[in-house]
Amino acid sequence: MTFPILEYDSTRIAFIEPSKVIKPLDMPELCVICFFREVIDKVVIEHNAKVLVTDYWEDGPHPIYEIEYCDQRLAFFHPGVGAPLAAGLLEKVIAYGCRKFMVCGGCGVLDKPITVGTLVVVSSAIRDEGVSYHYLQPSREVFAHEAGVKALVNTLSNTNVPYHIGKTWTTDAPFRETPDRIAMRKEEGCLTVEMESAGMMAVAQFRGVVLGQVLYGGDDLSCLEWDERSWQSRAAIREKLFWLCADAVLRT
Repeated sequence: MTFPILEYDSTRIAFIEPSKVIKPLDMPELCVICFFREVIDKVVIEHNAKVLVTDYWEDGPHPIYEIEYCDQRLAFFHPGVGAPLAAGLLEKVIAYGCRKFMVCGGCGVLDKPITVGTLVVVSSAIRDEGVSYHYLQPSREVFAHEAGVKALVNTLSNTNVPYHIGKTWTTDAPFRETPDRIAMRKEEGCLTVEMESAGMMAVAQFRGVVLGQVLYGGDDLSCLEWDERSWQSRAAIREKLFWLCADAVLRT
């Protein structure tokens, strides 16, 4: 018996194909995908961002913004939480016309030396979610786009920002990160855990666009007891990551 998640269909054109149902817009080629709502709100206000288009999903509106940065047009948006929503919004923004993406977000850490705020450039993701299996043949992991990784590494190195490069674990179920599963992922070499990387990288690979991702170390899952570490309170780190991603996407 084949499990439904493993029934990969290589058909390129879906019943609801984005390029067939979504009209391209006058959209920048470059885009930052930012998981920090308060940072997006601040950039919108301080840089007089304009709304290019607003997508309405059942959880509410999802605006896509534009600013001018270093004499370039730059789009940005919040992708929601979880791989299905993030992948769906990424699909739409690709159909609108964006082609190069940098993603900034937070993560749980599986390696205790990764302190709060330590940056991790994602090199690959363990596919412990569902979205990626609808885009790529079943496999253990999905690898990041080489150009995306290179742009992030060059940007961080040139600005003297310390970072790690490594594998992340993408899961759909943050409340099912059991001790045995955590130990298994650590053994596989995962530095972090989050909920979107594998899905977004699979969409990008399927659609032939560049996508890189950098995460900052948040709560700690490496010890016997969970340590929340007040990770969401690091305002300076979160805002800095947005602009590092803006610099990186200009390098792609």
